[in-house]
Amino acid sequence: MTVAVIIVAAGRGIRAGSALPKQWQSLAGKSVLARTVAAFADVGRIVLVLHPDDMVRGLAEFGGKVTLVAGGETRTDSVRNALEALDNTGVSKVLIHDGARPLTPPAVVAAVVRALDHGPAAAVGLAVTDALWRVADGTVSGTEDRSGLYRAQTPQGFDFASILAAYRAHPAPAADDVEIAGRAGLPVAIVPGSEDNLKITWAEDFARAERILGAEMDVRLGNGFDVHAFCEGDHVVLCGVRVPHSRGLLGHSDADVGMHALTDAIYGALAEGDIGRHFPPSDPQWKGAASEIFLAHAAALARDKGYTISNVDVTLICEHPKIGPHAVEMAAELSRITGMAPTRVSVKATTSERLGFTGREEGIAAIATATLVSK
Repeated sequence: MTVAVIIVAAGRGIRAGSALPKQWQSLAGKSVLARTVAAFADVGRIVLVLHPDDMVRGLAEFGGKVTLVAGGETRTDSVRNALEALDNTGVSKVLIHDGARPLTPPAVVAAVVRALDHGPAAAVGLAVTDALWRVADGTVSGTEDRSGLYRAQTPQGFDFASILAAYRAHPAPAADDVEIAGRAGLPVAIVPGSEDNLKITWAEDFARAERILGAEMDVRLGNGFDVHAFCEGDHVVLCGVRVPHSRGLLGHSDADVGMHALTDAIYGALAEGDIGRHFPPSDPQWKGAASEIFLAHAAALARDKGYTISNVDVTLICEHPKIGPHAVEMAAELSRITGMAPTRVSVKATTSERLGFTGREEGIAAIATATLVSK
């Protein structure tokens, strides 16, 4: 058995309220279409049908991962083009899916594939539970019986040879693939759908989709710890702020103990090691470097991996200098470097009650925690 998935995304999606087609708009940090493709990555070969104007963009984003096919004048033409592209490739089952349905649960997809073991066609649907009205001139003119009515969703699955023959026999446009199958006399089994399997149509659908995605967030915590000894000097740099002091801090870079701890916390949440992995102290180019470079790199890496830094908390441990008068400025500097809202950045201090090396004023330590949330 060889399964192929046709994802139809050749429309312009103007009802979603943007000049950019809805399938290319961002949904929680990724394009709608990228999320749709990802939902079927483990199902089988993917054929992505795009508007001819989008082929270059499609190649840039999906090249090597999917087969690209140019769409036609209608959805029916687009699906037909994809089916013809799959002819003689050994495909036995094909799923046809709307590119604007990015949140299809894996269990729904698997149920459609299984249903094709027992018949030539299966489609996802939800029973209509709301009352149905007929409306004329803005007022209710009557009601309709909802018994036996279903809301159609995708994917819609078919025996490949049967649906290809059906499309070849019925060239006229159709509402969906089930209509084409019905014209050819193929019985279509109903597979229960999901309310999460929404088709993004209107601008407000993006907010609903993001709420659904929010329930599936990947939340990560990272901790960082750093220590620097005092040396000769007249100031220390803590969380990006120059603080006057009778001594300086010893380090390969600018010895910003607070920023180093926070950088390691972000790297830790990403399972990306520590500063030394990314900026080896053996490399002379980092001698005396501003720690802002390290923190900015960690924040950018988090974004590139699909995470938002939700909040950070830095605790500086020392007897002197006093941190309180500078804490707000330090938080603002960390906010600037990471791109976070100031209300999500905490900088505070404590002492070690004259115990240990910080109590003896031999140096400063810092502890930091970072929370990362998938976009």
